[in-house]
Amino acid sequence: MKIPFLTKKDEQSNIYYAEGTIPDHVAIIMDGNGRWAEKRGMPRFIGHKTGLATVVTVVKAAVKCKVKVLTLYTFSKENWKRPKPEVEFILKLPKEFLHVYLPDIQANNVRIEVIGNMEGLPAATQEALQYAIDSTKNNDGLQLNLALNYGSKQEMLQAMKRMFTDLVDEKVFLDQVDEEQFSKYLNTANIPNPDLLIRTGGEKRLSNFLLWQMAYTEFCFTDVLWPDFSEHEFKLAIEEYQSRKRRYGGL
Repeated sequence: MKIPFLTKKDEQSNIYYAEGTIPDHVAIIMDGNGRWAEKRGMPRFIGHKTGLATVVTVVKAAVKCKVKVLTLYTFSKENWKRPKPEVEFILKLPKEFLHVYLPDIQANNVRIEVIGNMEGLPAATQEALQYAIDSTKNNDGLQLNLALNYGSKQEMLQAMKRMFTDLVDEKVFLDQVDEEQFSKYLNTANIPNPDLLIRTGGEKRLSNFLLWQMAYTEFCFTDVLWPDFSEHEFKLAIEEYQSRKRRYGGL
């Protein structure tokens, strides 16, 4: 039987939610910006720019639903293969996003973090991101992770190299190496694994995103293109998650 969505009222915030059924960590592959623009006869960059407002909409929806961690796949290692003008435009968007929407982020008590190789991004992008991280570090609400210049295979290789170095230096011993120990070397150390993955845009693949972390994540794929993804669509995904029984290999 499907669990009713948003049925309990938090008297302090006046928000209704389903206690105990909201995922702690939601990860989203924000797909479909370019196709959204092309369907309207617009350049692809218009879709990327329009998608910024959707980010804020979804962040606010996650706050309302009492999600603790929201991770957005913002720019992958593979995205460097796109045409140079599109890549340059996309990498300017974090600065524009933070310039316009950081007050909204602050007002919602959201803390911003980055996973991925931030050093490989343009200097202006790095500066904007570091400013956002520093400005929101004392917020204790939703943690918003921006996966930028991120690839899961690359993350795992780097984690193995760091762990091997610690093994050689005897900071860690072989009999201590298990899943929990290995996870400490990942970009997501100290972050719970995603409970729910949402991918917009109709594609049904992980695209090198959080492969280790999503071993038991529930997946929700929607045909809705990212610029059209609304608070209502976000709640539908949460409702779908609530309808499932997570067994983790058991019965």
